[in-house]
Amino acid sequence: QVHLVESGGGLVQVGGSLRLSCVASGETFSSVAMGWFRQAPGKERENVASISWTGTSTYIANSVKGRFTISRDNAKNTVYLQMNSLKPEDTAVYYCAASDRRYIGGAGDFGSWGQGTQVTVSS
Repeated sequence: QVHLVESGGGLVQVGGSLRLSCVASGETFSSVAMGWFRQAPGKERENVASISWTGTSTYIANSVKGRFTISRDNAKNTVYLQMNSLKPEDTAVYYCAASDRRYIGGAGDFGSWGQGTQVTVSS
């Protein structure tokens, strides 16, 4: 398993930006796909973005398309989520997750999870 630690969350006003970071320990980071998920109170967990092991393929949920981007730096064992034009509905706990596969698949492929970081967008 991969140990994951997220950072970068916080309180931001509508229209603002945040960049989340997730640092992974272990030797497998560069060989697996990574994802960002979020969960708001009373709502189901949502996969907002994923990236393949080389970073050449990405998935962005329709709810954040055009506003969020995912990237990774395998030399730093880090995956990022750049969030722009934030809306109140983006308020949630954001989780980083490591897949068991190299390429982007379903949510069930993600077997390692971080503790999460809170993002709150105030209007």
